[in-house]
Amino acid sequence: MDLPEEEFIYPGTRACAGCGMALIYRIALKALGAKTLVTVPASCLTVLHGMQGFCSTKVSVYHTPFATTGASASGIVASLEDKGLENEITVLAFAGDGGTTDIGIQALSGAVERGTNFIYACYDNEAYMNTGVQRSGSTPYGVKTTTTPEGKLSHKKDMPKILEAHGIPYIATGIASYPLDLFEKFKKARTIHGSKYFHILSPCPPGWGYDPKDTISIGRLAVQTGFWILYEIENGIFKLSKPSSRYLDPLKRKPIEEYLKAQKRFSEMTQQQIKVYKVYIDNMWKDIKRRIECQN
Repeated sequence: MDLPEEEFIYPGTRACAGCGMALIYRIALKALGAKTLVTVPASCLTVLHGMQGFCSTKVSVYHTPFATTGASASGIVASLEDKGLENEITVLAFAGDGGTTDIGIQALSGAVERGTNFIYACYDNEAYMNTGVQRSGSTPYGVKTTTTPEGKLSHKKDMPKILEAHGIPYIATGIASYPLDLFEKFKKARTIHGSKYFHILSPCPPGWGYDPKDTISIGRLAVQTGFWILYEIENGIFKLSKPSSRYLDPLKRKPIEEYLKAQKRFSEMTQQQIKVYKVYIDNMWKDIKRRIECQN
């Protein structure tokens, strides 16, 4: 494997066993290297970092209030520019879906509208996991949470599309189940000037309801069933990533039932709800196919 051997996260963190976010973070820091400053809102990642006065990473980390990740990153970038260090140090904002799609969207939108030179990575475990599994704007249709005990009634918010509307130079999706794909995307983002946005699916054993040993296989199922699509948008040009490219053909996708039945949060899905998922996935892929055809 072509991943660097150096680790930027010390062993023995307080993350849950099988935590998708911890794998994502590990891969991102390997790609970005030691000269990285990280800003993080209230989230599972603050738990991984540890109690006040300690931090489980080799890079500098700033913990910021829930709503201010984009604003704190903007301030850090401005300070580095003032010191002439903007080309030496990468600023990475790393937030969960609650701190991105909901509480932090205003600060994020403002930062990218200003063209702030930073990377914003949303690790999407599809609910407010750190505070008791409440639904977020990124929770999928039909998922049972503590605030949607009968199942969520709407599909998840399409944050990459919202960020694309801001005209930023680079957007990518990812998942730790395909580590080289994610690693190469972070390496590329480091070389691009301006605002870069990542939306990364982050399987969560306690919140999704599966055995921690199955994190990688659950993530692969998300891609193989077409539920999670890996792609890049660079200067407005859309490109399917290699792990997802074969699933443009619907006959090559695995049945969505395999993904849904592997998680307790979907345990009471009806046949009608499963049909809704099939239509939802087909429509996503039809939109992508049209976009690729228009580009060509």
